Amino acid sequence: MPLLTTATADHVTILTLSRPDTMNPLGASGDGDAFAAACDAINADMDVRCVILTGAGRAFSAGGDIKAMKEKSGNFGGTAPEIADGYRNNIHKILRALYSLRVPLIAAVNGPAIGLGCDLACLADMRVAGERAKFGVTFLKLGIIPGDGGTWILPRIIGEARAAELFYTGDVIDAETALDWGLVSRVVEQDALMDEARELAAKVAAMPPHALRQAKNLMRQGRSVSYDAALEMAANAQALMHSTQDHMEGVAALLEKRAPKFTGT
Repeated sequence: MPLLTTATADHVTILTLSRPDTMNPLGASGDGDAFAAACDAINADMDVRCVILTGAGRAFSAGGDIKAMKEKSGNFGGTAPEIADGYRNNIHKILRALYSLRVPLIAAVNGPAIGLGCDLACLADMRVAGERAKFGVTFLKLGIIPGDGGTWILPRIIGEARAAELFYTGDVIDAETALDWGLVSRVVEQDALMDEARELAAKVAAMPPHALRQAKNLMRQGRSVSYDAALEMAANAQALMHSTQDHMEGVAALLEKRAPKFTGT
């Protein structure tokens, strides 16, 4: 079954993990290509200003396909070098595609986000959780390690000590604990989750698209460059933004005490 369904309206694209009968497992043949194609299309479309990622059914994603692991099939079969290539050419493609999105990404976590599913949610810029959401990086309980870069992703969000606690114990935390730890920014009633995510996305989508993408890029680059380099990047990006019609619209709207209407020009 195809992994992703895509719907776009009002400058927002919703990506839905669509294997609800099996809790939206990841890593089947073609999953990486599906994510890469969807994210490439979003990056190329200046009409898209925000993305929501969620799961169909009762789970966000249970992570890697346990049945395939047991059967040593698909991404988890073959020799050690073949399995490594499977990660590089499929699972890592999923993660690289999401990480490379140029527009803000919201994860609407509707249920369990476990293992690879948790790390997928953590690649979002913002995470909103329903009351039934749960989070865990339970790789060690299966005798494996986070093969998806999770040891790089999670500590950047909740800090080294709490990430270590989750990795080394395999514990699963509930939505309220995730909120307390800063893993999500808000927890909402289950039935209100997508409305909340859409409302947040609408606020993001109201921003000028070029400046929005530049702001996300600067935040990403700021993780690994010096302050002087960040200042230089900001100066160059800001000069470009000052030349846009959206900048002039923003100034005019503020002076005229009205909401701006940004067009991407």
